[in-house]
Amino acid sequence: MHAFDPGRPGVRALAVVAVVVVLVAAFLAWQSRPRVEPVAPGLGVTPAAGPVGMVGAAPAGAGPVGAGSAGVASASAEVVVAVGGKVRKPGLVRLAPGARVADALTAAGGADPGVDVAGLNLARKVTDGELIMVGASLPPGAVPTAGPVPSGGAGPAAGPAGGLVNLNTATLADLDGLPGVGPVLAQRILDARTAQGGFRAVTDLRKVDGIGDARFEQLKDLVTV
Repeated sequence: MHAFDPGRPGVRALAVVAVVVVLVAAFLAWQSRPRVEPVAPGLGVTPAAGPVGMVGAAPAGAGPVGAGSAGVASASAEVVVAVGGKVRKPGLVRLAPGARVADALTAAGGADPGVDVAGLNLARKVTDGELIMVGASLPPGAVPTAGPVPSGGAGPAAGPAGGLVNLNTATLADLDGLPGVGPVLAQRILDARTAQGGFRAVTDLRKVDGIGDARFEQLKDLVTV
């Protein structure tokens, strides 16, 4: 039996083969190892939990969510009222919900110079379709063409618009419908009429307690004798 001799040609060949086998096995093992692919910079990666952060998001170029329906709702929520009488721009005005009589008056350009608006409750909220008369009023029993006048508030006064209230024949209700004249002042006018035996001129209104210069200026074009 021969001892192992690394110097012999056959032994050297086997050693080379073994080394090659080891290198090939190592290379194959290295090739089959798990790999982590790097993510290129600048590429957006959507997390698996995509819905997070998408609340309220809209596609690029798209308008606000629900903008179309909101516009329709806004238009339908407008309040349209008619403003007549002694204003700069009488007619229909469009107001936002919750608008006041003062807003309607402003939208109509304001009252004419010298017109007293004390008979109007400027803080009252307007209602759609109503008529607001400034410095004038509807004839007794007339129905506003622009819509019903709210009751129970200091809304547009009822009274003469195309006709005048006759101080000598008017009832308490007729006088109460004049701008700035409530039931108390209307009764005073009736009492003064009785005491004087009737009014001889519109200027006799000045003799009624509670009718000063401003109130008389407001009423003088709405009444007759």
